[in-house]
Order: sequence, then C-alpha cells, then structure tokens
Amino acid sequence: MNWLQNAWYVAGFSHELNDGAVVARRLLDTPVVLMRHSDGRVAALEDLCPHRLLPLSAGTRVGDELQCGYHGMRFSVEGACTLAPGQELIPKQACVRRFPLVERHGLLWLWPGKADADPALIPDIRWNDDPDWACSRGYHHMKADFRLSVDNLMDLGHESWVHLRTIGQNEEECIPSYPAKTSVLGEGLLQAHREMPNIDAPPFFAMVLDHEGRINRWQTAVYLAPSTCMTDFGVYPVDASPDDAYRSHVLHLLTPETETSTHYFWSVARNRRLDDEALTQSVCQAIAQTFDEDAVVLELQQKQLQTYGGVVPRVALRVDEAPIRARRMLAALIQHEEQDAGFTYRPQLMIEDTTPELSMVA
Repeated sequence: MNWLQNAWYVAGFSHELNDGAVVARRLLDTPVVLMRHSDGRVAALEDLCPHRLLPLSAGTRVGDELQCGYHGMRFSVEGACTLAPGQELIPKQACVRRFPLVERHGLLWLWPGKADADPALIPDIRWNDDPDWACSRGYHHMKADFRLSVDNLMDLGHESWVHLRTIGQNEEECIPSYPAKTSVLGEGLLQAHREMPNIDAPPFFAMVLDHEGRINRWQTAVYLAPSTCMTDFGVYPVDASPDDAYRSHVLHLLTPETETSTHYFWSVARNRRLDDEALTQSVCQAIAQTFDEDAVVLELQQKQLQTYGGVVPRVALRVDEAPIRARRMLAALIQHEEQDAGFTYRPQLMIEDTTPELSMVA
C-alpha cells in the first residue's frame, strides 16, 4: 500500500516512555523501537540490528543505548553503533536508521518520509493537553485498514445501529434522518456537520449532561489528512443556550500498522466538569465500549474485503459522501507526493472552539 510518507503520525503517548521504558511498534509496516534518553530526548530507531536482523527491542537497554540480544552490539539513540564485542573496528555499515520523533500535545509524533521533518507541520490538536479541557485517553488495536476507520468516523450514520447502548439514537430518530452538510475546507481538510434538535438523550449524553430530558445535539465529523479525525459534538437541554453546551472534541489518531491493521490512539477532551475524575473515568469506559463496537464491524469488513476483493462502498448511499471525499482527498495527496518526493502539505486547524452557527431551534 502507498501511504503518505511526508507527514507526522502518532507513534504513542509521551508517558509510555517514562521510567526508561522501551516500546516496540510496527508503524507503516516498518518495525520501530522508541525510547527516551536520560537528557529527555526521545528517539525512534528501526527495530532491526544490522548484523543478523534481530529486533533491538528483543535485547536490553544499557544506559542510553540499546544492546542487541544476539551478539551484544550496542547502538546510541542516534543509531550509531558504539560497541562490537570482540573487535575494536566498528564497520561503517553497522548503523540503524533513525526516524525524526517529536513530543507535542502529550504525544509522540514520527516522520517516516524523506523530506525535511518540519515540526511546524505537526497537526494542532492542543486539546489533548490544554488545561481548559479535561481528557479521557485510550488505545485500540484495530485489525483493519486505517481507511476503514476513517470511513467509519466520517459516516456517523451508523451510530443508530452499532452504538445504541452508548451514543446512538433509536430508529425513530435515526441519525441518517438528519442530513450532514459536507464541506471541503482546503487541501487535506474536510468537515461533515449534522444537527439534531429536540431529541431523546442517548445514554452517553444523558450521563455527561446529568440530564434525562430532551436535548439539542450537533456533531461535526472532521478529517485531516492523512489519518487524523475528530468528532466535535455539543449537547444541551432544549431550554438552554448552545453557548452553555457540554462540548467535546473526540480525537481519533490513526496510524497504519500494516495494510490491514491500525494503531488507534484516542483522546476525548471536554469543556465541562474539568475536575470531575469520576466523569473522566466514566467517559473513558463508555468510549472504550463504543470503539469496541466499531472494531467488531470494521474487522468483519476487513475480512470480507480480503475474501471478495474490491473497495467499499459497493453501493453508495447519502451517508457515504464524506468518506468518499476523504478517500479521494488522501489519494490526491499521495499522488502529488509520488510526483514530487519533496512535497509536503501544511495541516490546518481542525476546528474552532467557538459555538458553531446553528440552524436548529430548541
């Protein structure tokens, strides 16, 4: 599969490298080992000893170096071999590829491409570590192509059937009955906005609002190429102001592991009840259940694609507009990069924190 190479991808949460931890992951079908130097620097190396190809992560950490578990060769966080036991001369070829790795917004960002890795191109997802927002965070491993997850996140019409226990409406108020307005906001940025006035509160929204009555709800699905999505939603009682809505930015940080599997890092940032730790944990549990439900559907879909071939959707419905546009947008960026290896695009801000202009009336 051709991925967009000149872009930043989430490799993990910053806290995963605390206390001298060494983390091994396959990212864009490349084995990578992550670690933090004692001076605070973070590093990403190809997880492959150049001698006999053993994963360096299968060895041990010795100070600020990785020691291969086969013949004891050691490598610095820069990828240079510092020790070849039994000889003084170290072969010039005894080095490991190093990937640019940057910490920002409480996350580890890796650049797999050949163009200059400009940290200014890291997507602005400030909400993950902004003191004005409270976050519930987690990780899912999806046995599916990351593009199926993007399809899923840009088509929220499935909520009424997949997520009835959490965020979905029943069939009397099913989400596809409230059409989404899809907007291309520039190279690599797409939004699909939907408003749902005067509806029954689904279980998740009743919990976060501590309200059992009718509510107004908006939700905007946002895609930022190559693999970041956001579900921005606001919910508030029908007799309240949208400016006082419980609002959340659900960040879906998708990094391809292989052609058929995905690292799904997620963060749910909210603007209300910031110090309510019980709510933070309840949101975490509810979102984990929601994404477990998605995983069942996406993994079945992946198996079907491997059996029958082709692409989805086989038959397009109205709810497919945003997913189809997102795929076309990504394909155009990949084609541009293939034609110009130095091409990079500058990700835009995914959404503003001001209350969107709403047409619904409480």
